[in-house]
Amino acid sequence: MPFRHLAAIAALAVLLAGCQQRPSPEQEAAALDAFAVVEEVFQHPRCSNCHIPGDQPLQFDAQTPHAMHVVRGPEGKGAPGLPCSACHGEANSPASYGAHAPPGAPHWQLPPPDQKMDWIGVPASELCAMIKDPSRTGGKDLAAMHTHVAEDALVLWGWEPGGERVPVPVPHDTFVAAFKTWMDAGAPCPAG
Repeated sequence: MPFRHLAAIAALAVLLAGCQQRPSPEQEAAALDAFAVVEEVFQHPRCSNCHIPGDQPLQFDAQTPHAMHVVRGPEGKGAPGLPCSACHGEANSPASYGAHAPPGAPHWQLPPPDQKMDWIGVPASELCAMIKDPSRTGGKDLAAMHTHVAEDALVLWGWEPGGERVPVPVPHDTFVAAFKTWMDAGAPCPAG
């Protein structure tokens, strides 16, 4: 095969690889509906209490600043001398400890300061753009974000927070399916 044919085939392959099939209007509408579910979960206090713009996590459904002057710290794991793990164990405390005992889950922490993923009160369009941006998600693309929300033990804690804490109201499997529907349709963002 002459070189020019190979070059033409290679150029065509590159061109086609850059083309993405646009979702139909129905698929896009379904994806935007699915993203509304994703947004509802991300904005719930079980998620947003740690995805904060500042450096002091929030607590309770009222989203009050964390007691004891707890702060994010240099890695998101608390301040030197007062790491999150000082109070938050690998699992929720037993019920016998009382309804307000510190909750727990594996690797209890906040996002690190260089990638806060702060979304309290941000418009849906901005939250959407943030989730899609690997530079703001610790290098996670959408597939990795899907795995994160589906499997990460700290994320899963939001559905079994223990004590008198209100769990995320959207069933976890519904949330994960909504994330996938949105992602598979090209992850369209709502209008800003």
